[in-house]
Amino acid sequence: MHNSAEPRFSANERKHSQQYLRELGSSIAIYLAIMVPSLMYGPGMAEGLLKTAALTAPVLGFFLMIWAIARQVQRMDEYQRRLTLESLSLAAAITAAITFTYGFLENAGYPRLSMFVVWGIMGSAWAIAGLLRCWTARR
Repeated sequence: MHNSAEPRFSANERKHSQQYLRELGSSIAIYLAIMVPSLMYGPGMAEGLLKTAALTAPVLGFFLMIWAIARQVQRMDEYQRRLTLESLSLAAAITAAITFTYGFLENAGYPRLSMFVVWGIMGSAWAIAGLLRCWTARR
Protein backbone atom coordinates (compact mmCIF):
# COMPACT_ATOMS: atom_id res chain seq x y z
CA MET A 1 0.00 0.00 0.00
CA HIS A 2 1.29 3.46 -0.90
CA ASN A 3 1.86 5.96 1.90
CA SER A 4 0.08 9.20 0.89
CA ALA A 5 2.91 11.25 2.43
CA GLU A 6 5.38 9.83 -0.10
CA PRO A 7 5.55 11.65 -3.42
CA ARG A 8 4.41 9.79 -6.51
CA PHE A 9 6.39 10.56 -9.63
CA SER A 10 4.94 9.94 -13.05
CA ALA A 11 6.98 8.33 -15.80
CA ASN A 12 7.20 11.75 -17.45
CA GLU A 13 8.54 13.36 -14.26
CA ARG A 14 11.13 10.60 -13.87
CA LYS A 15 12.15 11.03 -17.52
CA HIS A 16 12.55 14.80 -17.05
CA SER A 17 14.48 14.30 -13.84
CA GLN A 18 16.88 11.87 -15.50
CA GLN A 19 17.29 14.23 -18.46
CA TYR A 20 18.04 17.10 -16.07
CA LEU A 21 20.63 15.05 -14.18
CA ARG A 22 22.32 14.13 -17.48
CA GLU A 23 22.34 17.75 -18.67
CA LEU A 24 23.52 19.16 -15.34
CA GLY A 25 26.08 16.38 -14.86
CA SER A 26 27.46 16.95 -18.36
CA SER A 27 27.72 20.69 -17.80
CA ILE A 28 29.54 20.13 -14.49
CA ALA A 29 31.93 17.71 -16.19
CA ILE A 30 32.61 20.28 -18.93
CA TYR A 31 33.13 22.96 -16.29
CA LEU A 32 35.65 20.80 -14.44
CA ALA A 33 37.39 19.76 -17.67
CA ILE A 34 37.91 23.44 -18.53
CA MET A 35 38.63 24.61 -14.99
CA VAL A 36 41.52 22.23 -14.25
CA PRO A 37 43.76 23.33 -17.14
CA SER A 38 42.63 26.93 -16.65
CA LEU A 39 43.90 26.89 -13.07
CA MET A 40 47.01 24.89 -13.94
CA TYR A 41 48.22 27.01 -16.83
CA GLY A 42 46.37 30.33 -16.67
CA PRO A 43 48.11 31.94 -13.67
CA GLY A 44 51.57 31.41 -15.17
CA MET A 45 50.72 32.92 -18.55
CA ALA A 46 51.93 36.35 -19.62
CA GLU A 47 49.49 39.19 -18.90
CA GLY A 48 47.09 39.87 -21.71
CA LEU A 49 43.98 38.75 -23.53
CA LEU A 50 45.04 35.10 -23.80
CA LYS A 51 45.56 34.86 -20.02
CA THR A 52 42.20 36.52 -19.38
CA ALA A 53 40.50 34.11 -21.80
CA ALA A 54 42.19 31.10 -20.22
CA LEU A 55 41.23 32.11 -16.68
CA THR A 56 37.62 32.94 -17.55
CA ALA A 57 37.06 29.91 -19.83
CA PRO A 58 35.38 27.82 -17.05
CA VAL A 59 32.47 30.27 -17.19
CA LEU A 60 31.40 28.47 -20.39
CA GLY A 61 30.66 25.37 -18.32
CA PHE A 62 28.84 27.49 -15.77
CA PHE A 63 26.61 28.93 -18.53
CA LEU A 64 25.78 25.34 -19.53
CA MET A 65 24.72 24.68 -15.91
CA ILE A 66 22.42 27.72 -16.07
CA TRP A 67 20.99 26.38 -19.33
CA ALA A 68 20.33 22.96 -17.75
CA ILE A 69 18.57 24.53 -14.77
CA ALA A 70 16.47 26.80 -16.99
CA ARG A 71 15.41 23.82 -19.14
CA GLN A 72 14.41 21.88 -16.03
CA VAL A 73 12.31 24.80 -14.74
CA GLN A 74 10.55 24.94 -18.13
CA ARG A 75 9.74 21.23 -17.89
CA MET A 76 8.22 21.52 -14.41
CA ASP A 77 4.52 21.75 -13.75
CA GLU A 78 3.18 24.99 -12.29
CA TYR A 79 3.30 23.81 -8.68
CA GLN A 80 6.90 22.56 -8.86
CA ARG A 81 7.92 25.71 -10.71
CA ARG A 82 6.33 27.87 -8.02
CA LEU A 83 8.13 25.99 -5.23
CA THR A 84 11.44 26.18 -7.09
CA LEU A 85 11.17 29.87 -7.88
CA GLU A 86 10.06 30.69 -4.33
CA SER A 87 13.08 28.80 -3.01
CA LEU A 88 15.37 30.63 -5.42
CA SER A 89 13.86 33.99 -4.43
CA LEU A 90 14.35 33.20 -0.77
CA ALA A 91 17.94 32.10 -1.46
CA ALA A 92 18.65 35.36 -3.30
CA ALA A 93 17.28 37.35 -0.35
CA ILE A 94 19.34 35.33 2.15
CA THR A 95 22.46 35.75 0.00
CA ALA A 96 21.86 39.50 -0.25
CA ALA A 97 21.42 39.77 3.52
CA ILE A 98 24.55 37.76 4.31
CA THR A 99 26.80 39.49 1.77
CA PHE A 100 25.47 42.95 2.69
CA THR A 101 26.09 42.25 6.38
CA TYR A 102 29.57 40.93 5.65
CA GLY A 103 30.35 44.10 3.72
CA PHE A 104 29.91 46.00 6.99
CA LEU A 105 32.06 43.45 8.80
CA GLU A 106 34.85 44.03 6.27
CA ASN A 107 34.69 47.72 7.27
CA ALA A 108 35.20 46.54 10.85
CA GLY A 109 38.41 44.73 9.89
CA TYR A 110 37.16 41.27 8.88
CA PRO A 111 39.08 39.76 5.95
CA ARG A 112 37.91 40.39 2.40
CA LEU A 113 36.32 37.33 0.86
CA SER A 114 36.52 36.14 -2.71
CA MET A 115 33.44 36.59 -4.88
CA PHE A 116 33.43 32.80 -5.21
CA VAL A 117 32.00 32.70 -1.68
CA VAL A 118 28.78 34.33 -2.92
CA TRP A 119 27.89 31.35 -5.12
CA GLY A 120 28.57 28.98 -2.22
CA ILE A 121 26.18 30.98 -0.06
CA MET A 122 23.58 31.18 -2.83
CA GLY A 123 23.75 27.48 -3.67
CA SER A 124 23.57 26.44 -0.02
CA ALA A 125 20.69 28.82 0.69
CA TRP A 126 18.84 27.56 -2.40
CA ALA A 127 19.28 23.93 -1.36
CA ILE A 128 18.19 24.58 2.23
CA ALA A 129 15.24 26.75 1.17
CA GLY A 130 14.18 24.10 -1.35
CA LEU A 131 14.33 21.33 1.21
CA LEU A 132 12.39 23.39 3.74
CA ARG A 133 9.77 24.36 1.14
CA CYS A 134 9.30 20.71 0.12
CA TRP A 135 9.12 19.62 3.75
CA THR A 136 6.55 22.27 4.66
CA ALA A 137 4.52 21.57 1.48
CA ARG A 138 4.06 17.96 2.60
CA ARG A 139 2.73 18.92 6.02
